[in-house]
Amino acid sequence: MKVPFVDLKRQYLSIKDSIDLAIESVIDNTAFIGGKYVNEFEAEFAKMYGVKHCISCANGTDSLYIIMKMLGIGTGDEVITAANSWISSSETISQTGANPVFADVDYNFLTINIQDLEAKITNRTKAIIPVHLTGQVCDMDKILELGKKYSIHVIEDCAQSHFSEFKGHKAGTMGIAGSFSFYPGKNLGAYGDAGCIITNDNQLAEKCRMYARHGALIKHQHKMEGINSRLDGLQAAILLAKLPHILKWTDDRIRVAALYERYLQEIKQIKTPVVRADSKHTFHLYVIVTEDRNNLMQYLKQKNIETAIHYPTALPYMEAYQYLGYNREDFPVASDLESKILSLPIFPEITESEVQYVAQSIAEYFESTTG
Repeated sequence: MKVPFVDLKRQYLSIKDSIDLAIESVIDNTAFIGGKYVNEFEAEFAKMYGVKHCISCANGTDSLYIIMKMLGIGTGDEVITAANSWISSSETISQTGANPVFADVDYNFLTINIQDLEAKITNRTKAIIPVHLTGQVCDMDKILELGKKYSIHVIEDCAQSHFSEFKGHKAGTMGIAGSFSFYPGKNLGAYGDAGCIITNDNQLAEKCRMYARHGALIKHQHKMEGINSRLDGLQAAILLAKLPHILKWTDDRIRVAALYERYLQEIKQIKTPVVRADSKHTFHLYVIVTEDRNNLMQYLKQKNIETAIHYPTALPYMEAYQYLGYNREDFPVASDLESKILSLPIFPEITESEVQYVAQSIAEYFESTTG
């Protein structure tokens, strides 16, 4: 058996007629930039999230940058984010002119550590970017308390947490704004780069929309210098075709995670994901923790099982951030997890037999090393 890490072709084939019709419609209407499909997607996504505004943009990275720029974050400011995310969470801070500040993460949930987060707040801190990594929402009660206590913005990075929830609130709806990526491999993915911002703040929404469209809400009437960050019509139409299926796909991911939990629970050499209380984890990734990660990964590769590491190097230790002068001791949990985390195959269409095969292969590996 061969088990891919993710199989986008399977998903396409399951809704092929809808996707093909969506693409054909865009071409027939030559609606390549802006227009009907973009407007419809923004309206539908906002409706599903129960928010006033959805501002589509070219990708999830842009969405973070746009939010910060339109909140007035810039030179001399500081923004705190998690030490174990994709670089978009931090490079966008630097792009505004502000300084990225990293906080360590929680071992159980892989999300930002609240105590270290508060310890990093200074009078220059203008925002916190909690990253809802793997589909797990951060402890937003405590983060929002810190935002209120220190009068700083909370910007949610939801690139991996479409329709995740914390205490009945969807990821992206609790802070001043939520940033989403629709990169093809995401829970809701386009067939190229795509992203959006959601917010209930009318003024921020207007500024973000204007900035992402060359500083103009009406063509040729530029009220500011902006950037070109538009969702194209093809991607919008594809996302629209997928939207009716996303809640079922989310339930399928949760079901697959439960299967993994059942089949892996007896293997003492690994730690399976812990779901935060009163939350809905949507399992963009299914990440196990094990001391023997590299050898296990090689063994699974030999068994035709694709795995991945999210992420092999914590952000503070990237060459890009050497100038900050961090030591390994500054982020003990993020440092420790670098060599122990392993993402197993998970996608809505994966079969129970494939999950069983992955779990059995993991069990076989550890039996061979202890036998």
